[in-house]
Amino acid sequence: MSGLEIIDLTAPSAPGAGFLGASLIPTRALMLLYLRARLADGREVAVIHAPERSLVPGLLDGGAADFQGNASFSFGGAVLAPFANRIRGRFDAASRSIETSIAGHRLRLPANGGGAAPGAERYAIHGRILATPVTGLQVQPGSASGVIDAGDFGVGWPSSTRLGISWTLSAVALTLRVEASNVGREPTPIGLGWHPYFALPSGQRAQARLRLPASARLPVNDYDEVLPTGQVLPVAGTSFDFRGGAALGDRYLDDCFTALDRNAEGAVVCEVIDAAAAYGLRVTSTSPHIRAVQTFTAPGRPFVVVEPQFNLANPYGAEWGGRETGMVLLPPGATVSYDATLTLFTPSA
Repeated sequence: MSGLEIIDLTAPSAPGAGFLGASLIPTRALMLLYLRARLADGREVAVIHAPERSLVPGLLDGGAADFQGNASFSFGGAVLAPFANRIRGRFDAASRSIETSIAGHRLRLPANGGGAAPGAERYAIHGRILATPVTGLQVQPGSASGVIDAGDFGVGWPSSTRLGISWTLSAVALTLRVEASNVGREPTPIGLGWHPYFALPSGQRAQARLRLPASARLPVNDYDEVLPTGQVLPVAGTSFDFRGGAALGDRYLDDCFTALDRNAEGAVVCEVIDAAAAYGLRVTSTSPHIRAVQTFTAPGRPFVVVEPQFNLANPYGAEWGGRETGMVLLPPGATVSYDATLTLFTPSA
C-alpha cells in the first residue's frame, strides 16, 4: 500500500493560537490521521498521536495486524459504525467469527478483537467500516466529506445503511459529523463513535489531567479482555472520578463511563489538560444519543484516548438485564447524527 492516499486540509490563516492543518485517509472511512496546532507562545504541536507519514502505509497494509482494518484504531482517529466498542458471541475459530444476536437478528461478525492472554475470549470490536473507502469524496482547503453505502455492512446487518462522513477545519475548531441514514425497509440498529488518540505535547503523562462529565463507570472483568460485568458503579469517592479533572499519574485506563452530565447547551464536554505544555484540548459532542465515553491510556504512553460514543460495550449482552444501552433503532427513511468538535484552550495555572 505504498500508494496509500492521504489528503491534507489547511485551516484558514489566523493570527495567534489555533489549528493549522489536518490529514485524513479516504480509504479508511475518512479517518483522521494528523491534526496540528500552534499554541499561544508560537510552538507548533501534534494534537493527534500517530506515526510518521512514511510508516503509515506499512501499518495499514491489510496484513495480520490489520485484520478487518484493526490498525485504523491503533493511532489517529477512526470513525466507528454501526457499533462502537465490543460485541460478544459464540466464537468459531475456523471462520474467525462470532455468532451473536443483534436486535433480534442472528448474525455472524468477524472476531477482530479479544484479549492477549492464552484462551482469552474473542469478539467483534469497533464496527464494520475500519477499512472501508468513502466514495464521492469532496475536498476543499478546510473541509472534506464522503459517503459509504454500507448496505448490510457485509454481514447481514438489518436493513440498509448509508453513511455520510464530513470534517470541517478552521483555526478555532475541527468538527467531525457522521450521519447514518436507513435507506432500507426495516429498522436498523445504529451505534456511532470515534476513536481519537489525543497527544500529550509535553510527553509527561503523569501530570496530564483528564476531565469527564460522567457520574458512573462500567467495571470490566479485567484489562485484557475488557468485558463489561453489567454493573454500573458511581464514580464519587473513587479514583475514577474525573468530573473535576484528575491527573493520570501511573494509572492504566481502559474504561467506559456513563451517566453523562450535559452543559446548558445540551453537550457532553470532555477535556485533556497538559499543564506542563500549557495546553488544553476540549472535546464537545452535541448528539443527544451519546450515552458513553470510552477511555484508554497507559503508563509511559504520551496520549489519552477519549471516545464519545452512542452505545455501551456489548450492547446486546444479557449482563445488562434489559437496560437501555444506547443503540439507536433507526426506522426506514430516518437519519441519526454524531458529532465531535475539538477546540484548544490554555489551562489555568
